[in-house]
Amino acid sequence: MTIKTVLVTGGAGYIGSHTAKALADAGLRPVVYDDFSNGHRGAVRWGSMVNGDVRDQTRLTEVMAKFEIDAVIHFAGLIEVGRSVTAPEMFWDINLNGVAAVLGAMRETGVARMVFSSTAAVYGQPAGDGQDRLSEEATKAPLNPYGDSKLAAERLIAAHTRAYGLEGVVLRYFNAAGADPSGYLGEAHACESHLIPLAIEAALGLGPALTVHGSDYPTPDGACLRDYVHVCDLARAHVLALTTPLGPTRFDAFNLGSGVGHSVLEVIAAVDKATRRTTPFATGPRREGDPAMLVADPSRARAVLGWRTERSSLNDIVADAVAWRKAPRFGFHPIVEAVA
Repeated sequence: MTIKTVLVTGGAGYIGSHTAKALADAGLRPVVYDDFSNGHRGAVRWGSMVNGDVRDQTRLTEVMAKFEIDAVIHFAGLIEVGRSVTAPEMFWDINLNGVAAVLGAMRETGVARMVFSSTAAVYGQPAGDGQDRLSEEATKAPLNPYGDSKLAAERLIAAHTRAYGLEGVVLRYFNAAGADPSGYLGEAHACESHLIPLAIEAALGLGPALTVHGSDYPTPDGACLRDYVHVCDLARAHVLALTTPLGPTRFDAFNLGSGVGHSVLEVIAAVDKATRRTTPFATGPRREGDPAMLVADPSRARAVLGWRTERSSLNDIVADAVAWRKAPRFGFHPIVEAVA
């Protein structure tokens, strides 16, 4: 299968925009499809830009035909765990019906392969004390509607591979973090909920002090451990997943993480080092549903995709994120092509 042009739904978002850049760097042509409800027009510097709702199968079909799309990388969706608890209907609608519309458009236009942006949230609470690294075979028991909707989308993709002969590659991220070292791209959510950017905001005096949720976990310093993976390493994994040979099921899933856990307190120390400031924080009670440790076993991605992390040390991740935050927030170069 020769792939030249790739539809990137949600390509104006954080990981999607980094992946569009990685596609262009690999000699492929990205076509970004986004409604800009969460993404940024300024982040679309590589390839064409199309405005559209991911649930609009007719629009998706037109775009796939017009641009002669060879494969799809599907990012478009909602990601805020807390919001999924208070507005579950939105997450089920966009995260599941969006996938259904993309798959329908693929069937209509003969596009064979989807690479799907999934999450470690499909695993939920690890069994036992949570100290083992998670493999792809770990029990799937999401704790919130976000994880539920992502797992349902994975199952819908797998069903399409069986029923229609499509190909599906699912990439389950652990904690995406960092920014492109060029300074062109970075994490800029309207309502930020991720630890590293929140810690940087606190250290620079641009946001409130952090709350460390729990100090009595069975970890070396009592704080939760998480696996942080650089967004540029994630982007490269998507490019590799476009052409990876699949077995007879035409479906596969891979964990994407560094395989190393860092505690909340270690993250704060790394932010202190990168900013040369002291990050203000207070210790609060545990949050319900927070496991002690969530760390990936990325061995399958290494063996099958040939994927290795290159910038996923905690110090590199935080240094790139700090450099991005200190730069103009949306100081991007002009868009390459006009809006379709």
